[in-house]
Amino acid sequence: MFLFRFKRILKLGFKSLWMHKLRSTLTMTGIIFGVSSVVAMLAIGEGASRDAQEKISQLGSRNIIVKTLPPPEDKSSVGQQQTMKEYGLTYDDAERFRGAIPNVRVLVPNRRISEQALYRNSRIPIEVIGTVPWYPEISSLRIRYGRFITTTDTHYKQAVCVVDEYVRKELFAFDDPLGQHVKIGGDYYRVIGIATAQKVVSTSEITNRNKPANNGGGANVGKIYIPLTTARTRFGEMTIQVGTGGASLERVELQEIIIQSQTIDQVLLTRRSAQTILSRFHKKNDYEIVVPLELMQRAKDVQRIFTIVLGSIAAISLLVGGIGIMNIMMATVSERTREIGIRRALGARKLDIVMQFLSETLILTLCGGILGIAVGSLVPALVTYFGQMRTVITPVSLVMAFGISAAVGIAFGIYPAYRAANMDPIESLRHE
Repeated sequence: MFLFRFKRILKLGFKSLWMHKLRSTLTMTGIIFGVSSVVAMLAIGEGASRDAQEKISQLGSRNIIVKTLPPPEDKSSVGQQQTMKEYGLTYDDAERFRGAIPNVRVLVPNRRISEQALYRNSRIPIEVIGTVPWYPEISSLRIRYGRFITTTDTHYKQAVCVVDEYVRKELFAFDDPLGQHVKIGGDYYRVIGIATAQKVVSTSEITNRNKPANNGGGANVGKIYIPLTTARTRFGEMTIQVGTGGASLERVELQEIIIQSQTIDQVLLTRRSAQTILSRFHKKNDYEIVVPLELMQRAKDVQRIFTIVLGSIAAISLLVGGIGIMNIMMATVSERTREIGIRRALGARKLDIVMQFLSETLILTLCGGILGIAVGSLVPALVTYFGQMRTVITPVSLVMAFGISAAVGIAFGIYPAYRAANMDPIESLRHE
């Protein structure tokens, strides 16, 4: 009995809406755009959030990255000629971390130098990373072909290097890099391995601080890894920085030291220990400590706020669509006053009248919700294709968008249905 009544109500609702196809379509348009905007905005926000979180996670959830940072200018020395600036992390700092912090699993000191790489007639700007053999343990770097730097290479200061896939593609083209010699600076290095390209921003880009100077005259194409001892011997620790005020000489031993703790729970404790050691031996503020775990949590908090803001903006579109539905249904009730009176005179209950008009509202909103999800799923695909932005459509966003559209239909359909049900049958029959 209930199913029969429900089926009849739906049939009447579809029939009534079909009699006014243009009006029903225009009314549904507001819901379609509202739902599609919710799906599209949440997909764009989720894609941006996941992209940022993946980049941060590749830095290592158990890592603490200590970066060399140029100290702020001393106001008392303004106007004085400085022959050399000495700042940043040192090899002694690395030894102190290794000896004084008990829960260190891996410790990696790195030197980073912007240079030019030359192979035959090809020349590209690259970033030279002087590192240690266990660098892949704390990073997302993986060897595709050949091998990575060994302790023997480090001990004997061998002129060997590992290139990433970006360098292989741009510098060697169709040649096999393994065994070839690349000129970096004034020396030649034999290629012993090809590594995966690390599609991850540097910590300086994440924190918008300490962006390294690029001596290559443009953005670095890729990375080349050499033994840390080789980098120290061949490139030295002195660099000439050219600025608007002239040239200055700087001495920096290490650009970064990466510390990996035993467990995630010990990350913050390790950070505090590193901070204590550095504050004791560094009188100038010439370093910064970046904890990817903290950056990850911060990114999640930003994503949550971003989702709320985007969802709220999109929900306004649904609200406007709901008001449009309510307006149309109120007009429909006025037009069908005589029909309501006849139905009441033939024995229809108030509940039947309410269900009739409420069913029409729900049909409009649910059909609009389904079409809105379809359109909303297409928009992120277009954004990804034309805008080169990552978008992610989650099941939660689809359910939420559809649920909101249904809620809008119920909320804005109750009053017109209630008003129709409470009409006086006698007055309704007199209505022309």
